[in-house]
Amino acid sequence: MLHTLMKSPFETNVPLIINMLKKSDDFLALQDGVLIGLKNNIFLKSIIMSSVKLHLIKEDVYARGIEKNISSKFILISYIHFVSLTLKHKKQMTW
Repeated sequence: MLHTLMKSPFETNVPLIINMLKKSDDFLALQDGVLIGLKNNIFLKSIIMSSVKLHLIKEDVYARGIEKNISSKFILISYIHFVSLTLKHKKQMTW
């Protein structure tokens, strides 16, 4: 399943998202959701321990000027790669 986080993690039930993640899932954050990739945020350790592939839309990261503060556990991808993830996963959940 592809889980997409579009809202700030501080406005979302991140513990619920983390509990629903399975190892075969991909997690993608875009828009304000990219804040979950910030180093030293309160959700980072939990999402990393979920063992899913973690992605951030790089255009949204750069638009917010936070590229130097992103955890190395996240892969920065383009919107084109986002389309590839949607094709890979028949089931998707938007948060």
